[in-house]
Amino acid sequence: MNIQEAKQALDKVIDKARVHLYKPIQVAEILHRDRIEKDITLSDLTTYRTTSKKWRDIVCIQFLGRTSTSSARYQEDVFNDNAVPPTVLDILGKENRTKNGIVEAYVYRKFLERFSQMSTGLDYTITHDKSNFKLDEFLAMFWNEPGLRRSIDKIYEIIVYSLFSALVEALEVSVEVSMNPNKTDILKEFEDFAKSVIQLTPAQTTIKLKARINRVGVTNAADRGLDMWANFGLAIQIKHLSLTEELAENIVSSVSADRIVIVCKDTEEKIIVSILNQMGWKSKIQSIVTESHLLAWYEKALRGKYAKTIGDKVLKNLTDEIQVEFPATDNKEFLKFIKQRGYDKLTDKNW
Repeated sequence: MNIQEAKQALDKVIDKARVHLYKPIQVAEILHRDRIEKDITLSDLTTYRTTSKKWRDIVCIQFLGRTSTSSARYQEDVFNDNAVPPTVLDILGKENRTKNGIVEAYVYRKFLERFSQMSTGLDYTITHDKSNFKLDEFLAMFWNEPGLRRSIDKIYEIIVYSLFSALVEALEVSVEVSMNPNKTDILKEFEDFAKSVIQLTPAQTTIKLKARINRVGVTNAADRGLDMWANFGLAIQIKHLSLTEELAENIVSSVSADRIVIVCKDTEEKIIVSILNQMGWKSKIQSIVTESHLLAWYEKALRGKYAKTIGDKVLKNLTDEIQVEFPATDNKEFLKFIKQRGYDKLTDKNW
């Protein structure tokens, strides 16, 4: 294998990566360690397989404010033969040492490009208001940009959360928690539990709470499980890609809620219903929300009868959630990091 083939292998990992580029950053930090500390052997995976995650995380915390939550097995896929195995790292390492960190710089430039694209999405939410924000235009920015398409699932989550949360708040939905008055003996027996966990006491056997919808956060690589949950018993799963039987099973079996709302593309609705019926799980699905619903609801929220009450809140949620999910879109720490490492001074026609 030559350096061109090794670069192609690295490019493949970069192209497949979601916007945070955890795996490419791990590669860059392995190469950095090899170049600066010289205490690992690139051809020997055991010298960096586990510890390289820590090196990656130190960097990610610095300008992303988070680390990968994917399974250990998924994270180690970066060393597979079809990704960047030790043989490829060894070749990249020689190039990197010879050219003072050029491969590291290349990875971080790719990261900057990706986040610059994401910043465009953030700019759209900031520079548009209720009168001219169009959800289909916003989504198209991510569908049409290959570097961002891998993170479209997170954007869908943010879009759904921003609207649903704003509507629940605008409706002033509340949740009442109460107990069977005939069970006061049990309440007294477990008074400390009831007070700590349920917030009920013998003197107060009913409480009223504001209804809330919450995002779970970063989902794992297999795109399983819960995306959002509500304190009124609802679980929300976002599916922007084609649903296979395996993924359908993951949605229902990994979420213990009895009421699940699935958000999907219009073309997937019939397929989802069919698969869920075949598996006998239709009863657990409260409803299926399609992209058409979202487009119509966004139009009402931003330019409808109650736009003054709801519109600004929806857009604020969008902006805030993008900055939380992709902090480097509004972060000077990364540019400082680039300068500290001297990557801004490195140039090479092949990199």
